[in-house]
Amino acid sequence: MTTEPFCILDRRLSVAPMMDRTDRHFRFFLRLLSKRTLLYTEMVTTSALLHGDRGRLLAFSPEEKPLALQLGGSDPEALAACAAMADAAGFDEVNLNVGCPSDRVQNGRFGACLMAEPALVADGVAAMRAGTRLPVTIKTRIGIDERDSYEELLAFIDTVAAAGCRVFVVHARKAWLKGLSPKENREVPPLRYDVVARLKRDRPDLEIILNGGILTLEEANAQLRSFDGVMIGRAAYRDPFLLARADQQIFGAENSPVTRHSVIDRWLPYVERELSAGTPLHAMVRHVLGLYHGAPGGRRWRRYLTENATGRQASAAALIEAARLCSESALASPTGAAG
Repeated sequence: MTTEPFCILDRRLSVAPMMDRTDRHFRFFLRLLSKRTLLYTEMVTTSALLHGDRGRLLAFSPEEKPLALQLGGSDPEALAACAAMADAAGFDEVNLNVGCPSDRVQNGRFGACLMAEPALVADGVAAMRAGTRLPVTIKTRIGIDERDSYEELLAFIDTVAAAGCRVFVVHARKAWLKGLSPKENREVPPLRYDVVARLKRDRPDLEIILNGGILTLEEANAQLRSFDGVMIGRAAYRDPFLLARADQQIFGAENSPVTRHSVIDRWLPYVERELSAGTPLHAMVRHVLGLYHGAPGGRRWRRYLTENATGRQASAAALIEAARLCSESALASPTGAAG
């Protein structure tokens, strides 16, 4: 099988893979906000794909593309098999997680702890590239524990790049494998954009995507002066509407940005289909509670859906009513304050 990718992805803006967040319902919703932003699945382990419900784990709607599958694992043979599955399922990229510091991930010998084993990561990349046409990319940290010198980072990148990886998403914090929770590892170690910028200067032939601490499109645009792309994480979950202007501000699209109400209208047929298939309403709307973040009616929207989108009888009418309450709040709020 050829190792050349069959599509060229624009990675100027992407939304990070987030466990329990970037499932297919949230990804479909985000695609209504931005057509161009690259989306990622939650991390899926190789063991889950090889021994679990493969169809469910790889399921996505064609509308979600461009879409990357993130894998967690370290065995080259298993990684190659799962990369081939990603190819057959129609994903646009397969990404290897070398950044998650959780104990569960470490016990499975993958995630951030793999930064200590660059040769193993390189073997995994080589095996994946031999089994798929998709681009094989890495998401990593700038270091782990006391192994956080720039020289060690550069050696890791060079070893993996020699196996054929040309795209590195770099979370600009190191990870502490012991003593900090995954949440604390996203907040406590200081951001070191300077380290990632130095990496890009020293390896200009590699595609370097900056991740960590980017909260707005304005910040993303500023960082694109130094990097090939920017990955936004929890800011896009807390306030998904920030992506409404992404196609215009990041990718140069000339069409007008969408509105919150137009996105809800376009999401309703999807919600109805999923309800008919047995998906509970709360499994979908829990991802959109932040749609009116900072906007008039934001608290009404969140409160109404929290109270009315649970239970077997919950229907798409809850979304319509929540949106109506937001409209009323906006009309009654001349200052524009969130209601």
